[in-house]
Amino acid sequence: MLRRRAGATVALVLVLLLAWPIGLTVWANGKIEHVDALSGTPDTTPGTTYLLAGSDARGGAEGIKQDGTTGQRSDTIMLLHVPRSGPTALISLPRDTYVDIPGHGPGKLNAAYAYGGPALLVSTVEQLTGMHVDHFVEVGLGGVSRVVNAVGGVTLCFDPAVDKVDFPINDKDSKLTWDAPGCKLVDGTTAVAYARMRKADREGDIGRERRQRELISAVTGKVSDKSLLWHPSRQVSLIDAGLGALVVDQHANIVTLGRLALAFRAASGKDGVRGTPPIANPDYRPGGVGSTVLLDPDTAPAFFAAVTDGTLEPGSRGELTAAP
Repeated sequence: MLRRRAGATVALVLVLLLAWPIGLTVWANGKIEHVDALSGTPDTTPGTTYLLAGSDARGGAEGIKQDGTTGQRSDTIMLLHVPRSGPTALISLPRDTYVDIPGHGPGKLNAAYAYGGPALLVSTVEQLTGMHVDHFVEVGLGGVSRVVNAVGGVTLCFDPAVDKVDFPINDKDSKLTWDAPGCKLVDGTTAVAYARMRKADREGDIGRERRQRELISAVTGKVSDKSLLWHPSRQVSLIDAGLGALVVDQHANIVTLGRLALAFRAASGKDGVRGTPPIANPDYRPGGVGSTVLLDPDTAPAFFAAVTDGTLEPGSRGELTAAP
């Protein structure tokens, strides 16, 4: 009798261990919001490429400034590429990158999102980089705040050897305050302000993009904590917060997002590539569109080809290739 009870107990535990992740996956898939985003062009890029756009999501979380902005905006645009072999790469595309927007002519990359939403942004990025986009993910900053809070906060740093900022920071647009160089355990509101701040940074968008990648690395580090396996309620809270922040292409599901998280972790580690494409001029003024970021026309195509092929050496990229 005791042996049968023990066997039944083991069987029950195994069923619960299997049923929990399966049930969680079904539940999570039902919460994902989809949008038409992919171009439908032939896939000639080996590996998997994700395009990520961070939306302002104004009013979505405490601390995100309400400024009357209408229409769609994206302060953060990144390519995450997993090649067939070689290092995974997380490449920030400056929002003010000077591009040719299909059907609209020359303009800033961010304008493609404003003109035509995800689909036009995907087409513009494919034309700019020569890389086929397999999946699109839009992340609302309000949701990022909730994810940070769900993992108990994240540690973020200002390094005076890297960051071109003056202390104390009191940035009125992002609402970020920071007294001195160093690291802090911060909540979601401060994490979003950290990722949005650019006016107090002498590198402007370039510095902000570096902080955005650092925030992603910090969040993925907390999410990958194995202790989450033993806390189902924390898993539900985290997934609920995370999926509430996302809009994805029609072909993406919870498995896609799981692979995306693993790719983020790989790109953020010592064997990954992260940074920006080669920039010829961070203050290029062609007329009619204000100040833009001009990618180096001579070296950028080879850079994107190397990202695709997985032939870049691990580490950071993003030096100016010419004087402004």
